Amino acid sequence: MEKVLQVTSVNDYARHVGASVLHPLVSVIHYDELDHCRHALCDYGVYGLFLMKESPYIVSYGGGRYQFQSGSLMCVAPAQRGGVTDDGMIIHIKGWALLFHPDLLTGTHLERRIRDYHFFSYYSNEALTLSSDEWARLERCFAAIRKELEEFPDDSHLKAIVVSYLSLLLELSARFYERQFRSDKTTAEDFGRKIDSVLERYYAEGRHLDAGVPTVRYCAGTLFLSPNYFGDLVRAKTGESASLYIRHYLMNKARNLLMEGMSVSEVSDALGFEYPQNFTRMFKKEFGMVPSRLAL
Repeated sequence: MEKVLQVTSVNDYARHVGASVLHPLVSVIHYDELDHCRHALCDYGVYGLFLMKESPYIVSYGGGRYQFQSGSLMCVAPAQRGGVTDDGMIIHIKGWALLFHPDLLTGTHLERRIRDYHFFSYYSNEALTLSSDEWARLERCFAAIRKELEEFPDDSHLKAIVVSYLSLLLELSARFYERQFRSDKTTAEDFGRKIDSVLERYYAEGRHLDAGVPTVRYCAGTLFLSPNYFGDLVRAKTGESASLYIRHYLMNKARNLLMEGMSVSEVSDALGFEYPQNFTRMFKKEFGMVPSRLAL
């Protein structure tokens, strides 16, 4: 069996790699300073941000195995597993890790905002690739949080200050991810054709007969992307959500079938809807009229 480190506390990981324990809810680790760092395959019960400058090791995460590029950021959330199984060897990597417990966010604006940072559930191959300037900006946030934890451990303002730095770190990460989406060479038209091809194959292969209408998760998986990364990429390229893009595809297909003479129930079945009324409701939402008007 694989040796798995249960990271229920931020300091479970800190102790494993030989880093200082700074706070019960926050841990900031500078890998460059560690003399006895070892691999760890972790079951996370906390949030983590890993800012890697140099890492020659292949990491498992989300069912895959990946080698990080120099200058990248990977984020994990509670209930995820990732890392490399500990084989007892001392390893040498450069960069930072920041882990924080969900309890740190209780009663703060980040308690609500954290769910908007989809990159906590991106796959490792979707890690953020940073420019040298972006990397330096994030590193300053990591270093500032550690400085606060080291110098003011009992200060009454510590939590608010740490959460403020953390908020800045996450907003910068979100900005840099948006830059990564925009800098992707794929045009909106090419990306749309790629999604349309996935949807066309879905129906050509008869998947709708058992699975019903295609989902965001299916489209993302077919393109080897996490659902959240796929959704954010669709929004960046098309300006609309992935679910809305799929709805547009389905309803345009439905309209064509109706105009070819198929009945409402036949079109509903052909698209994989469980009930015709569900199809009618979506059609009316899309076009402002019931599909029977086209079926006459």
